[in-house]
Amino acid sequence: MRKGPQLRLLFSSFLVLCALPAKAALQDTPGQKLDRQFQAAVAQYNAGRLPEAAAQLEKLLPQAPQSFEVHELLGLVYAAQSLDSKALEHLEIAVRLKPDSAAARTNLAANLSHAGKLELASQQLQKALALEPGNFDANHNFGELCIQSGKIAQAIPFLEKAQQIDPSSYDNGYDLAQAYSLTGRLTQARELIQSLIRQKDTGELHSLLGQVEEKDGKFLAAANEYQTAAHLDPSEDNLFDWGGELLIHRTYDPAIEVFRQAIQRYPNSPRLRIGLGMALYSRGNYEESIKSLLAAADLDPADPRCYLFLSKSYLSSPNQADEVIQRFRRYAELKPDNALAQYYYAISLWKGKRLEQTSVDFRTVESLLQKSIALDGTLADAHLQLGILYADQHELAKSLPEYQRALELNPNSPDAHYRIGQYYVRAGQKDHAQQEFAVYQKLQAEHMAAVDKERAEVQQFVYSAKPGPVAKP
Repeated sequence: MRKGPQLRLLFSSFLVLCALPAKAALQDTPGQKLDRQFQAAVAQYNAGRLPEAAAQLEKLLPQAPQSFEVHELLGLVYAAQSLDSKALEHLEIAVRLKPDSAAARTNLAANLSHAGKLELASQQLQKALALEPGNFDANHNFGELCIQSGKIAQAIPFLEKAQQIDPSSYDNGYDLAQAYSLTGRLTQARELIQSLIRQKDTGELHSLLGQVEEKDGKFLAAANEYQTAAHLDPSEDNLFDWGGELLIHRTYDPAIEVFRQAIQRYPNSPRLRIGLGMALYSRGNYEESIKSLLAAADLDPADPRCYLFLSKSYLSSPNQADEVIQRFRRYAELKPDNALAQYYYAISLWKGKRLEQTSVDFRTVESLLQKSIALDGTLADAHLQLGILYADQHELAKSLPEYQRALELNPNSPDAHYRIGQYYVRAGQKDHAQQEFAVYQKLQAEHMAAVDKERAEVQQFVYSAKPGPVAKP
């Protein structure tokens, strides 16, 4: 398994014919001429000259239509060129010609898996294991097929068996260590990774060890591992993991520096710019935070993650109003059925130009907030802001139900209690007002709750922006 855009299977048997000896012969084809032609195709395949190997084998096939070796090698040649349908045809014939070959069934399973036919691939691998229970490739590949199907725990026994057969396999060891980590077997994962590092010191192993240490609550060790991974292999993933780890644990200045350096290498990465924007916001550098988040929004306008933090930074610093409003407008147009997109746009129009002497189109703001609520009636903030809007327009009777609904959805909202208190003051209900203000003061005093909520939002972003567990290609 390895981080990347999607899960892939590693089937070592795809190379099963790479080491064919020069004297290999076609058992069902007499004559040295056919043998030399086949060996020439093997040599082309081993040298990576795949089109030439395919041409040689296609020329040979009419003379040896029932040759297991010709069909098997031709299937592998096509598979190496990602010509899956052509590969499948010949690999299926090879299995029919030699049904007791575990290697042939493993190769066929690889092709089926690549085509997304996981159940058929599983059947072939199970047959391969029945033929050769001690076959490394069959155990390793079946374990990875389980991973691709999301059955991590089920994969472990097969990966462990493969590890016993060949302890020197880096790929299998990596996959097994990540499977241990994903299933909470952190001690076993750590020991295996450390063993692998002694054999081959790579950035991806240190990154995986960082994940293990993070899960085990060892922040400093995790940060050190991510740092080592980034130095060994300064990939976007490794740099993001390092910066994200620092950000989660509120070491903002180092996080800012890591994200800045990462952006120099990967200027078109939205998640790196969001990470920098979040770190700057947390550090109180709101202007710089907004610039970074605006850049992220331009790189990926449909990514919802940057808008949450852009709204936070913008409320703290209302400069750059036109640019921010433009991004929220674009997001609302891109996501007309997204309640938060409409909400963000409404708030930016309403409060965006509060430093300027510009009249606000309250009807448009009201319409957007109502649309947001219609799309998702559980947005407490949308109800609260609509109530405040009504109060500002002296429509007090319409404001109270919105405040009350906001409190139903979020009883711990200090702003909602404060606004209801204000309503009761205007209504002459002083006792009710005092009760609401008392709750407001109590909630405001619980500052750490807000800090924890913000940290949870940061964690959610960091973990969602990390690639998921995948098989090593």
